[in-house]
Amino acid sequence: MSKYSLGEFLRETEQDEQENGYFELETPRVLEVNLDGEVWAKAGSMISYDGQMKFEREGIFEHGLGKMFKKAFTDEGSSLMKARGEGKLYLADQGKKITILQLQNEGITVNGNDLLAFEPGIEWDIKFMKKIAGMVSGGLFNVHLKGRGMVAITSHYEPLTLRVTPNKPVITDPNATVAWSEHLEPEFKTDISLKTFVGRGSGESIQMKFSGEGFVVVQPFEEGYQSSQ
Repeated sequence: MSKYSLGEFLRETEQDEQENGYFELETPRVLEVNLDGEVWAKAGSMISYDGQMKFEREGIFEHGLGKMFKKAFTDEGSSLMKARGEGKLYLADQGKKITILQLQNEGITVNGNDLLAFEPGIEWDIKFMKKIAGMVSGGLFNVHLKGRGMVAITSHYEPLTLRVTPNKPVITDPNATVAWSEHLEPEFKTDISLKTFVGRGSGESIQMKFSGEGFVVVQPFEEGYQSSQ
């Protein structure tokens, strides 16, 4: 249905006023954070809020010198902001689909472009893929998250999860790779023959190979890693 009376439109799209958990999907592309304290979120992802809140850009010394130097080296464009206060906070990122993960003392690595929000008690660290720096526009960085709490990730359209087993490695395009399980370490391989395809970028010639036991999340979209320059 694409035509609505005003009353029908309001009923279809009105926010849910019921008491919800810390992270809830208000729609498949809007995350509701029922804030009572603080939360880390992707800078620029706030679309609305009600209540009393303050927003702070991630400070250069917020997480210690180690993370500061990593951020300077990666020139990453996905800075974090901290929201503090009470009320309902609504987050979104370019209309991408949102998935909420509940970590139970587990770990996951997420592409830096696809991390929307996480609870402040979760430990995190930036992982820079040095081997393909210069091959992919702006390089490629990921964020490893570990602990107990909720993490919200994003994907263009519906994500697909692929199982990795010792006898069945999985190979992905870096630009379509959203996340992978804690104990997997991707290897990078170059397929020279793919460079000959006319009209295609050089990204297809770089592939990520996951071996071992775990899973990889991919999206049906090749997302460019843009530098800030």
